[in-house]
Amino acid sequence: MARPVIGDDPFRAIAHPVRRRMLDLLRERPRSVAELSQSFKLSSPSISQHLAILRDARLVTARQRGRSLIYNLEPGPLTTLQMWLARYPRRSPQRSRSNRKSSSKP
Repeated sequence: MARPVIGDDPFRAIAHPVRRRMLDLLRERPRSVAELSQSFKLSSPSISQHLAILRDARLVTARQRGRSLIYNLEPGPLTTLQMWLARYPRRSPQRSRSNRKSSSKP
């Protein structure tokens, strides 16, 4: 299976639920591929593909420890995403007003 071309786009990298769960696990502590594999019903090659996408988007880093690769969350890009998203209201003011009008009708 060919790896999807995502590049360094963190939004596309976090679009998949498996990758979001990986980030949640790595937020707790650094983990090896074997440790991450235990949390998913996926093959090691599939886990590695997801990790490569996260690495390409600079959301995680990897370092060699013995024969294992240890993955670590890289918070910088996530902080940038969070700051960008914070500029937008949770609910559109225009939509909120129209919802109130329609809910007040008998």
